[in-house]
Amino acid sequence: MNFSVIIPAYNEEENIVPLYDEIKKSLKNIGNYEIIFIDDGSKDGTLRTIKELSKKDKIVKYISFAKNSGQTQAIAAGVDFSKGTHIITLDADLQNPPEEIPGLINKLKKGNYNCVSGWRKNRRDNFKKILFSKLSFIVRKLLFNDKIHDAGCTLKIYERSCFNDFEFYGESHRFITTILQLNGYKVGEYVVKHKKRHSGKTKYGAKRLINGFLDLLFIKFWNDSSPRPLHFFGNLSFFQYFLAIFIFIEQIFKAIIISKFDLGPILVLGVLLFLNATVTFLFGFMFEIMLRSGPNGRYYKVKEMSA
Repeated sequence: MNFSVIIPAYNEEENIVPLYDEIKKSLKNIGNYEIIFIDDGSKDGTLRTIKELSKKDKIVKYISFAKNSGQTQAIAAGVDFSKGTHIITLDADLQNPPEEIPGLINKLKKGNYNCVSGWRKNRRDNFKKILFSKLSFIVRKLLFNDKIHDAGCTLKIYERSCFNDFEFYGESHRFITTILQLNGYKVGEYVVKHKKRHSGKTKYGAKRLINGFLDLLFIKFWNDSSPRPLHFFGNLSFFQYFLAIFIFIEQIFKAIIISKFDLGPILVLGVLLFLNATVTFLFGFMFEIMLRSGPNGRYYKVKEMSA
């Protein structure tokens, strides 16, 4: 198997067949491939439509979640169950034209990249989604010096090695290229067309802006501190210990000079700093333990899947 096309779908009943037709047309000359639809707990006839396609064409496979788990977990499941040496992801809303896939493949091969990300240079989305994309680029540029303009574009191609020990969490599907670059992989960019939504409604909400920002902060922390969490929390705790001890010494000298010891706000602050430093230090130990025994970031529950 050369390519695995992974397509998360949530309430995209009307888009499944047209998308399948476009993929077949665009990939007829690229060799062996499989199409894996991940039904993310859809409430409409999405799963039924996918099953019908699977019966007609053996290259179509599917995974159905027991409940809606989000696009990150859908991609994780697709990666886990795929067989291709290269993995292609795209949305089910037909805004990512499958006709762009051969261009991504050529870019990957010619540039000797591990991953090539689509760049929707001329997006056909509403102002809110475009604004989020631009803000995300600015934040990623500041935190990581990330030069990928459109990390949130689902249309991408990866070498399978990109997902060796890759941990999916939160809504990290939008920042896979950022994480790959931090891990030393070579990531390229390819300008792709972008179309208006064919049918159905967007699942985008304002909540994703906050979640995306929190995920970026976690990526920054994880990249800088995950190999040594005890060092990070230990340094933070010792800084608080230092401030607490400084306050205690200052209060002792003050009490000696005025021959009176008062329980004022400064002393209370010193006590709180000492207690918080202890908690922070213990938290560092807990983080070390969790790092060595935690899950791999897979939180999806499969209800059924094709053979």
